Amino acid sequence: MFFSGDPSTRKRVDLGGRSTKERDAPKLLEQTRMERNRRLLQKQQNAAALKIQKFFRGRRSVAIERSKVRREFCETYGNNCQNVDRNCFEPGSSFLRQLLFFFKAQNSGDFVILVETCRLLKIFTHSNGDILSLFSGLDYSAEHNLVDFRVKKLAFTCIDAIHHNSRDRLRDQLLVTTEEASTSTAILMEAMSLVLDPKLPWVCKTVSYLQKRHIFQLVRDIVITAKESPRGQTMIGSILSLERVLILVVTHVGREPCCCPVVDPRWSFSSMILTIPLIWQLFPNLKVVFANPNLSQHYIHQMAFCIQKDTHVLPTDTSAEFPGYACLLGNTLETANVVLSQPDCSLDMAVDIASVATFLLERLPPVKSSERESKQSSSEEDDMLIDDIPEFVLNKTLEQQITTNAIDSRFLLQLTNVLFHQVSLGTQPYDEEKEARAIGTASSFLYAAFNTLPLERIMTVLAYRTELVVVLWNYMKRCHENQKWSSMPNLLAYLPGDAPGWLLPLVVFCPVYKHMLMIVDNEEFYEREKPLSLQDIRLLIIILKQALWQLLWVNPLTQPSTGKSVSNNLSKKNPVGLIQNRAGVVVAELLSQLQDWNNRQQFTSSSDFQADTVNEYFISQAIAEGTRANYILMHAPFLIPFTSRVKIFTTQLATARESHDHGSQAIFARNRFRIRRDHILEDAYNQMSALSEDDLRGSIRVTFVNELGVEEAGIDGGGIFKDFMEKITRAAFDVQYGLFKETVDHMLYPNPGSGMVHDQHLQFFHFLGTLLAKAMFEGILVDIPFATFFLSKLKHKYNYLNDLPSLDPELYKHLIFLKRYKGNIAELELYFVILNNEYGERTEEELLPGGKDMRVTNENVITFIHLVSNHRLNFQIRQQSSHFLRGFQQLIPKECIDMFNEHELQVLISGSADSLDIDDLRQNTNYTGGYNAGHYVIDMFWEVLKSFSTENQKKFLKFVTGCSRGPLLGFKYLEPAFCIQRAAGSASNEAVDRLPTSATCMNLLKLPPYQSKEQLETKLMYAISAEAGFDLS
Repeated sequence: MFFSGDPSTRKRVDLGGRSTKERDAPKLLEQTRMERNRRLLQKQQNAAALKIQKFFRGRRSVAIERSKVRREFCETYGNNCQNVDRNCFEPGSSFLRQLLFFFKAQNSGDFVILVETCRLLKIFTHSNGDILSLFSGLDYSAEHNLVDFRVKKLAFTCIDAIHHNSRDRLRDQLLVTTEEASTSTAILMEAMSLVLDPKLPWVCKTVSYLQKRHIFQLVRDIVITAKESPRGQTMIGSILSLERVLILVVTHVGREPCCCPVVDPRWSFSSMILTIPLIWQLFPNLKVVFANPNLSQHYIHQMAFCIQKDTHVLPTDTSAEFPGYACLLGNTLETANVVLSQPDCSLDMAVDIASVATFLLERLPPVKSSERESKQSSSEEDDMLIDDIPEFVLNKTLEQQITTNAIDSRFLLQLTNVLFHQVSLGTQPYDEEKEARAIGTASSFLYAAFNTLPLERIMTVLAYRTELVVVLWNYMKRCHENQKWSSMPNLLAYLPGDAPGWLLPLVVFCPVYKHMLMIVDNEEFYEREKPLSLQDIRLLIIILKQALWQLLWVNPLTQPSTGKSVSNNLSKKNPVGLIQNRAGVVVAELLSQLQDWNNRQQFTSSSDFQADTVNEYFISQAIAEGTRANYILMHAPFLIPFTSRVKIFTTQLATARESHDHGSQAIFARNRFRIRRDHILEDAYNQMSALSEDDLRGSIRVTFVNELGVEEAGIDGGGIFKDFMEKITRAAFDVQYGLFKETVDHMLYPNPGSGMVHDQHLQFFHFLGTLLAKAMFEGILVDIPFATFFLSKLKHKYNYLNDLPSLDPELYKHLIFLKRYKGNIAELELYFVILNNEYGERTEEELLPGGKDMRVTNENVITFIHLVSNHRLNFQIRQQSSHFLRGFQQLIPKECIDMFNEHELQVLISGSADSLDIDDLRQNTNYTGGYNAGHYVIDMFWEVLKSFSTENQKKFLKFVTGCSRGPLLGFKYLEPAFCIQRAAGSASNEAVDRLPTSATCMNLLKLPPYQSKEQLETKLMYAISAEAGFDLS
């Protein structure tokens, strides 16, 4: 406060021992750390500055020294080497030492000197013919270290000079031919070719040096730059100087007599050169050299080894449409055909080729071959369980290179022959591990190919040009009989250890065999038993059934609610999941197809297709959506007994009816039809077509009008509607009406010429589809025998050659004749056209665009056969079937129909074709009005009914229930139960003179107490045959 006499500023000291600048310990520690880091950074900066200065001074000194040596060189040998003679290349001369020291590729003067040096080298070599003495003088062994060093440096300097000048000075000279000897590039390449002569002692050391300096990367850059130039598009097929150099280098793989060390895969020929787009078009001679078994085996095995070790060795893609892995795949496949055709091609070689192709195929986007196949694959994409793939499009030429070679019949045949040689022929003792390796490798490749390449083309080749089906079946059969499946995961690195051994072979076998069954004819399958015997097929069904049950129920992977479980990312971590889902799809498809063959002509019991452990719990679960059992019901319904599926189907329909009619009485239905019996079709069409989809689900009550225009007396409680449905379906589907035709077996299918009969024929087909669906929705059986190939349309299925006999057996015989014709089919003068003949009007239609000018030959006859089949079975009735299906699906969804095959669907529509089971009806009959099961009139009644013909029994059933067909599952399920009521209190003459009457809405028979069996038979026969409508009651 007051001046003390001391002018200096005194520090204030905290007697507590703490500085005022120090706040706390953490802050002090942080300050210390920051100060230490600052000092360290300063030290590093100083050290870096010293290194930079040292490097700069060194580089400057070298540049100064180079300039000095360059001046000395020019003074001694001239700016254009005009003072150089052959002695200048010898070890004692400073010519090459000075040149290789000062040379800079960017320096135009240095480049001119190098070109002139190489030109002189070529001249001196050709004049004397001895390049060894040119470089080494009289004694190579004495100076070999110096000579080898100069030669390898010269060779690298040549390729490096071209690489550095490839984008400017030499842009149009990169792809020169051997004939263009005057160009700079050709001179440099010729010099390299001279020093890389395989006979020279330094060649291995030179090649090793070039490989260490990444020669293949330099060549890759040169080629890619050259292909961008206009000249690069015109040099395809020429013998190029660069190609000659590559041929000389690529053969050095470290095998006798070569002593070159193994090259790092990242800079190898495979990684750098084979990933150049369409390299073989540019270097066809190199392709021939690479196809040498020893050479290709080394490089392909190197690629396979990198794949097994999951080593990334591919360079950066040249462009988005030319990814490196796709280029590598295309170039490898193009040479694989030649490699596999060699008689000494080993199993190891085939395994390596297949492994590399599999790895690369899995990274390709799917390739489609046709519009139809694209549609089929898109509809099956959910089944295959593949998530969205990043959208990118391969170059069309590259895509064609991959597709053409991968599905080439020779390649697939040779690959499978080499892999299966010992397996199929049994020329050597059985080796289980070798067989499993061959089967696993082939299956892996084909599975990847199925997911990527055009499926239809590859399936045809595998089914008819290879022994794949037989070999895979024999393998699976042997494993099943021995109860021991070889462990594929131990042999295939990407499969986890818990993958079942049958999974991979099955996922390949099923689609190939399924494709074969589409084309095989009935005689081949049933009589010749090709490709598999019927006994083998019975065993196959058991194996497939067990595998499918294991996949879908015992050890499922899918979530039933979505059918998906494996995303694209997860499938990479667990690829067995993706394969397992696909296996479930293809096994179910094959079993379904084998069931169709069994329905066509039975060769095994229908129960063989059913799972052994389906119980009531499973059935209760199957009804509920989102459960595992419901998923099986939708995707593999044949595993569940037919009667159980019918119960589920009827339960679903009953639930739909109850939910619609909830809260209202059926007798007071709002939809009432007034139908004239002599105009039943027209009245039904007009009134039913006016109903909405919701109205169609509701009850419909019918009043019939007789020929006199008077309404009949019956009150529709359901029986009259059933009678109406039976009569309307009989009239609408009558062939005389022109909408349907009959096969030779009297089965119905849409008339291809219906448009010539009815102008509104498509609207009528929509109405008929709705009519049939209404009958099924109400549980009414109608006696309409549909052709199997038409019922398949209700399931959105294609028909194939083996369905044709039911439509046109004569055409089928002619097509089979063509299929087996041994002569020259072209001589038969057939073309890709078909002749239609409807109601006397003959029209010619092309099966393919330009088909009238396309002759049928031995090469395309199979295509012709299936185009004809497709035209008759699918194309001709496509419009009619489509409109029928639209009407049908207004009431019956596709999911309900998918539970049944075509033969089962016919039973759903019409009931069993067998005669009525009278004993079943008797066991499920009630009695009232004084009758009982032991009454003498009842005993007479059942004796009379049993004596009736099948036709009269159907009339009786129609008389009492309104429908001539019994319930699908037997009379136990008739609603309400059949009842016989006594019609009169006494057996007076007046009472027994009465006719039996019925109440079809209650399934009730009013039967008078007749005195004799003959009287009962007479009266009952008269009543059921009168057809007096409902006035009789």
